[in-house]
Amino acid sequence: MRRLSLVVKAVLAAAVVGLVAVQPAWTATTPSPTVTATRYYEQPGPHQVTKVTGGPDHTLYYPSDLASDTAKHPVILWGNGTGATVSQYDEALKHWASWGFVVAAANTGQSGSGKEMLAGGTFLIAENGRSGSIFQGKIDTANIGAAGHSQGGGGTIAAASDAMVKASSPIQPGPQGSVPAMKGPSLFIAGQLDYIVPSPYVRGRYAWATTYPAFFAELKGSDHFFPGDTRKRLIGVETAWFRYWLAGDQQAKGVFFGPRQSAELFNDDGWSSVDRNKKADAIS
Repeated sequence: MRRLSLVVKAVLAAAVVGLVAVQPAWTATTPSPTVTATRYYEQPGPHQVTKVTGGPDHTLYYPSDLASDTAKHPVILWGNGTGATVSQYDEALKHWASWGFVVAAANTGQSGSGKEMLAGGTFLIAENGRSGSIFQGKIDTANIGAAGHSQGGGGTIAAASDAMVKASSPIQPGPQGSVPAMKGPSLFIAGQLDYIVPSPYVRGRYAWATTYPAFFAELKGSDHFFPGDTRKRLIGVETAWFRYWLAGDQQAKGVFFGPRQSAELFNDDGWSSVDRNKKADAIS
């Protein structure tokens, strides 16, 4: 109990928890089909990306060709870590938008309640029906996901108890939210060398997920801030997770499902430990 108390105190004491990323020159490409599915989703998607401020104090990322595109786009709601800003996660958020997602990132470093994240979803659902909105008729309101880092990971757990959220991914989540109350498939991410939200703590939270498909994945060599190629590994796997659950992308399915000896995430040396629960095992 004392060890758990110290872990929780370490989580709450984290001052700034964000992906401190060097911004690339963002160019949309056609991803190469000659790599594994896991690496495929690490590459930028086919869309150019537009980034604007909007909604209830949010930053929005979306495909630049949204107006001319007849498709409906799934949504990812994002929560920052404690004291962090959206700009610290810009690389990941742009990447997801390049793959066809509309991303609503709450402009707050206190996202643990999940309410700020859900407000972004409520805004986009309303905009989907508002005449004159860039998002009118463009939002796939049945396919909304949630992801966040550290306190934002705890906020993701809290938000995923809402019926709005179909799938989620808490990244190194803090103590917020109730895992048993979550309603849809979830991917729990830990860092092998993370001493702010230690991997055993994340695994413990994952262990409470018994009524829906859930994964635990520990990123090899990563601390709380995803140095070097660990950031690329994380972004790619997150992209595949949401592409499968929110966009029905069958190529992404092979990253997670099928026999463990063939599912890619179980055999990727970028991940030091991977597990999935019985509900996930049952997905053929």
